[in-house]
Amino acid sequence: MTSLKGETEVTVAARPSATLDADRQEQARSYAALRRGLALIEVVLSTGYLVGLLATGWSSDLARSAQRLPGGPVVTVAVYLVVVGAAYQLLLLPLGFYAGYKLPHRYRLSVQTPWAWLTDWAKGQVVSGILLLLVVEVVYGLLRELPNWWWLAAAGFLLVFGVVLANLAPVLFLPLFYRLSPLEDSPLTRRLSTMAAEAGFPTRGVYRIHLGAKTTEGNAALMGLGGTRRIVLGDTLLEHYDDDEIAVIFAHEVGHHIHRDLPKLLAVQGALTLASLYAAHLALRAGVAGLGLGSIGDIAAFPVLALTVGLAGLVALPLANGFSRHLEWAADRFALETTRLADAFIRAMTRLANQNLLEYQPAGWVEFLLYDHPPIGKRIAAARLFAASRRAGTPRGMR
Repeated sequence: MTSLKGETEVTVAARPSATLDADRQEQARSYAALRRGLALIEVVLSTGYLVGLLATGWSSDLARSAQRLPGGPVVTVAVYLVVVGAAYQLLLLPLGFYAGYKLPHRYRLSVQTPWAWLTDWAKGQVVSGILLLLVVEVVYGLLRELPNWWWLAAAGFLLVFGVVLANLAPVLFLPLFYRLSPLEDSPLTRRLSTMAAEAGFPTRGVYRIHLGAKTTEGNAALMGLGGTRRIVLGDTLLEHYDDDEIAVIFAHEVGHHIHRDLPKLLAVQGALTLASLYAAHLALRAGVAGLGLGSIGDIAAFPVLALTVGLAGLVALPLANGFSRHLEWAADRFALETTRLADAFIRAMTRLANQNLLEYQPAGWVEFLLYDHPPIGKRIAAARLFAASRRAGTPRGMR
């Protein structure tokens, strides 16, 4: 048994095998199918909720009531969003509880108590609600002040906002949900710190993130930007993987920083956001008359904005995921070329498939639409080809 101060005592899971577990793969396929079904239900419920707000007239009634309160349009937007958002979260709470608590327990991926899950859920709602309120207030301020060009200004704001969050998240938000503690000096910590420093990314240290109090899944990351950058290793990784396996996993994360993948992802997301906001601009202009609203800046039309942005996001999802997979392939190649630990990479990927219930080879349409990482099976096959080509003296095999 492992007891962590201030956290639930949990049983340390058995070390995941470096040989693909057929039983775990059968569970992985079942788990993935259920998660896809739940995601589809969430989309249907969300769409129905937003359409219902418009069809019943509740959106207009709520907006008119909020406008009678003192404080002007800022208060109107805040009251509207809090009421609509609270009702939405209550609607989705049963689905969220099943997807976030019941299903992971069913597949032995979670060790949280119901109260611990609910506490995390509540904290998540508060944090995301505050951030969403800030974004919506800015967007509606731009809608009022720049009715013809708000979408362009809003896209610029969201791009800057994303950069700020990337810096602040490891410092302000991650500790709200997980305990981090500095790792004691060891050959592994020195090895990882040296790897980051030689790549031009000195860090503030190596930290253990206590995932084991909540999940059996393993993870590692190089988090933050600039002065907030730190190496973070899950205790579920440290307990089950050898130093070479952890090193090659971390080298993959260093590859992302070397290739400046976060700025690339932010730029692509910024372009997609710009397109979705322009589509929302057209939808709002077309919908004002039909909804009996005075302007596109009326908060009563918020469901139109949300529906358009959400639909645009779904349409663009395969494009965004395809670009992300491209970056992941490059990070894999960087990890193998710099560490020359192909066997450790293959062992680590196999352990992750067994530990995190990752499908070895999902259906092609699932990968195309939903995967932002290449499937584990393809990554292992590419690493084997890379290793074989190195032995033959003709390096190749990674995309």
